[in-house]
Amino acid sequence: MVIARNAKPNDAFGMSAVLQEIMTYWESPRPSSPDHVLDFYINHPDQLSSVVADRESEIVGFQSLKIALKNNTYDVTPGWGVIGTYVRLNLRGTGIGRSLFEKTLLAAKRSGLEFIDATISTDNQNALAYYSAMGFVEYRRRSNTISKKRRV
Repeated sequence: MVIARNAKPNDAFGMSAVLQEIMTYWESPRPSSPDHVLDFYINHPDQLSSVVADRESEIVGFQSLKIALKNNTYDVTPGWGVIGTYVRLNLRGTGIGRSLFEKTLLAAKRSGLEFIDATISTDNQNALAYYSAMGFVEYRRRSNTISKKRRV
């Protein structure tokens, strides 16, 4: 059974393992160490929510929600939320992302967000389908990304 719960500092190692698996699959140089996860996904000053999928004490996925500030990396409207979702490759399509999003959406509502942005690589068909299933709609397309938004 998978339980979606708020991330704790000691989840950084498990979250890092999920992120490393995905970054290896994507052949991406993006950082994925436990220290990076702690700083960027758990303790970041812009963090509104960090939720993990815990399956019998193993982290099998996580979702991050941050507030978009002025001049943010994704050029998202300041005050919107920015979401990222990471699930073990062999567990995609099993409902883990949906359970993570239920908790993240509650945090977005508590934070008073109007919209959440998901900016996704154009070649990440799984993520594009996932965010559509969660009610996100495309609002911007760039050369290698598609931005989707969802009203909170």
